[in-house]
Amino acid sequence: MLNALKKRRAIRKFEPREVEREKIETILEAATYAPNDRMREPWHLYVMQGESLKGYEKVALKYLEQRFPTKPQLIDSSMEAITKTPLIIVVTSAIVEGDEGATKDNEFAVSSAIMSMWLMAEELGLGMVWRTRGVGLVHDTALHTYIGASNQEQLVGTLCIGYPAETITTPKKRTPFKEKTTWL
Repeated sequence: MLNALKKRRAIRKFEPREVEREKIETILEAATYAPNDRMREPWHLYVMQGESLKGYEKVALKYLEQRFPTKPQLIDSSMEAITKTPLIIVVTSAIVEGDEGATKDNEFAVSSAIMSMWLMAEELGLGMVWRTRGVGLVHDTALHTYIGASNQEQLVGTLCIGYPAETITTPKKRTPFKEKTTWL
């Protein structure tokens, strides 16, 4: 398991081929085994491919054009993150009305679900990157509205998944745990 964690990488470039439904369902199933407070299972998973992905491209383009009207090169490079991705899964977390603590616990559980999905994707020979800012549209209402999420859901991640078109073998520099640990 430690080796799997060490080799995990954010993959941003994908081959132009579809991900098989069986693999998608395995990734979705992996999410359901994440730890979660009081078994609330607070996640909802929105799968986009084909036409729904084309719709998301329009939403993202409009967002980027409004946000960066004088930076067309930034818009073009940002849009590649979507237009060259065969599968996007948007993950939301349930909001518990009147209970900020439970809502926060749900976000933690959904983050765990995303990590489970990431490790499963890699096991299946797929690459993934978890986007929140920019074209991830997690902090904007446009994607929330597009996917039809309820007011009781908040976006936590936009997962871009596909067959890797890049190989990253260089280990990422990590701060040794000893520098981030206090034994009490």
